[in-house]
Amino acid sequence: MAIKITGLGSYIPEVVTKNDNFQKHQFLNMDGSAIKSENGIIIEKFKAITGISERRYAPAGMQSSDMGTQAALKAIKDSGVDPETLDYIICAHNYGDVQKGSNFSDIVPSLASRIKHNLRIQNPKCVAYDILFGCPGWIEGVIQAQAYIKAGMAKKCLVIGTEMLSRVVDDHDRDSMIYSDGAGASIIEQDDSDTGILSFETATFTYDEAYFLFNGSSYNTEAEQQTKYIKMYGRKIYNFALTQVPQAMKTCLENSGCTIADVKKIFIHQANEKMDEAIVSRFYKLHDLEMPEHIMPMSINTLGNSSVATVPTVFDLVRQGALENHEINKGDVVIFASVGAGMNINAMVYRY
Repeated sequence: MAIKITGLGSYIPEVVTKNDNFQKHQFLNMDGSAIKSENGIIIEKFKAITGISERRYAPAGMQSSDMGTQAALKAIKDSGVDPETLDYIICAHNYGDVQKGSNFSDIVPSLASRIKHNLRIQNPKCVAYDILFGCPGWIEGVIQAQAYIKAGMAKKCLVIGTEMLSRVVDDHDRDSMIYSDGAGASIIEQDDSDTGILSFETATFTYDEAYFLFNGSSYNTEAEQQTKYIKMYGRKIYNFALTQVPQAMKTCLENSGCTIADVKKIFIHQANEKMDEAIVSRFYKLHDLEMPEHIMPMSINTLGNSSVATVPTVFDLVRQGALENHEINKGDVVIFASVGAGMNINAMVYRY
């Protein structure tokens, strides 16, 4: 029995925000003190570390559930499935719908319910719910969909990752330049082929790591502090990811029955270019190998970090032939991997 992605779609917002747009920002330290470096130097260092030169923001009138709907429509069309036959709609996100300028997270009803409503699905047996699993949410949703199908509880599932981080960032925080908006969606079904999900690995670390990513006050200590923004301890996340993600990928690969030589592509959460390169390099060093050229497609350079949307989006772009030096062919073995708030990690080995 093969459980596989039979349809894929992504929504990439049209509003492009380049690094130069941050030249007039007042960046501050955590204690509210001024950063001594000029903004040009701050932005240059940011680009060198993250690889980001521009990112995408959703237009003012659009919500996260709207982006998820657009990605879902593309995935449904790509698969050819009748939406009324869907058994589950699983939507991964972190902040719900956020009106531009409000910073208020609206998650009732669930985004999955809103997307089902937008898709005009009448079938009440199509169960819609959200998962909050940090950036690894889309992969975790696919893992859950696989479990439902294996258990005989479902035949077709729609898994969506949608996020609008541009509306929950602190303009005085340098890390605000990382985040962006977007959505990716997939149809998960069973068939009789030899492709699909081969293995997965997932874990949550909370003993010391639970608050590496959190909601915190603005670095502008003179402003009203009722509003909370996405914050992170970047160095702690980097060290955690570099330790835990490669090992999860290695365990997942071993459980799949495939070898490191079989792996054609690694679709990793687009968090930070240098961190992603270090994770994949460490994964290959665990096999006493150097990281191959063109093994890791990257979209963060122009799309930024859209959290749960990055993995399905970069996968969709490669499948479309939209990223130079990257393609995927039938039978190729790939690895999906992610790390994010929780702290959560997961990996999945998949035969295309």
